[in-house]
This record gives sequence, structure tokens and C-alpha cells, in this order.
Amino acid sequence: MARKLGRTTDHRMAMLRNLASDLIIHERIETTEAKAKDLKSTVEKMITLGKRGDLHARRQAAAFLYDQEANEDEKVIQKLFDDIAARYEDRQGGYTRVLKLGPRQGDGAKMAIIELV
Repeated sequence: MARKLGRTTDHRMAMLRNLASDLIIHERIETTEAKAKDLKSTVEKMITLGKRGDLHARRQAAAFLYDQEANEDEKVIQKLFDDIAARYEDRQGGYTRVLKLGPRQGDGAKMAIIELV
């Protein structure tokens, strides 16, 4: 069963879309442990779409991810399908890693780093 993270469905999906787009751009982000664990399955599905590489997979990924710029001339979808999918061409899953950190200073929430392997 998926975590609700104390949010409505729309808010939770928007948060996952934003985190997934950021992870694809930066390839490493720091967030809470619960968000990182939920994000892991979402990003792995996006990378699997990237490995498929056909037009339908590209449109499915574009429908989910936010259209942010990775750098001046590269968008998230382009980076996912060109760079990241090519990197994991021979790998059968397990594209991300969650590293646990200590508690957050302000509220003691468990923190983690999620990164692409």
C-alpha cells in the first residue's frame, strides 16, 4: 500500500511529479525517507519508459513529468530518453539508491538522499 504522506491525492501526485523531474535533472536529491521510498518506484517506471524509447513511452513520460529545463538546451524528457535510458540499457531495474541520513534539525524527520546509480 502506498504512503499518503499526509496529503490529498492531487497534492501527493504533484509532489511526486516535481520530485521525479528534479531527480532526473539533478540525479541526486535530499528529501525525507518516506518521500524517497515512494519516489523510487515512480522514477524507476520513468526510466523503464525511457528504455522503451518509442513515441508512446515518450508521451506517457511527458504526461507525468513536469516540462522543466535540465540546462539551457535540454529538457527533462530529452535527458531521460537520451542520456539516462542509454546509461541503464543493460540494467534490469534497480536504477536508484536511497541512502539514509540522520534526523532533520528542525523537526527530527528522517532524511535520505535518493540518487541514480
